[in-house]
Amino acid sequence: MDKTSASVEVGKTVKLVATVVPDNAEDKTVTWASSDETKATVDKGTVTAVSEGVITITVKTVNNKTATSTITVTAASGN
Repeated sequence: MDKTSASVEVGKTVKLVATVVPDNAEDKTVTWASSDETKATVDKGTVTAVSEGVITITVKTVNNKTATSTITVTAASGN
């Protein structure tokens, strides 16, 4: 995964990119999961912050290889 951690404000998104190796792997399908969807959701690597807190985003290959990223969701700025 391109980021092992990131910070994002409530209501905003951050993009995570998973790279499956080797380059010639037959199946590069991955699944994404959030440890707490009340804090942040993930869809194809795009993490959407829902409420403040710290969660883990996990990406898993069809061969059960995993990578994680710790996401800290912060309060939305008053802009």
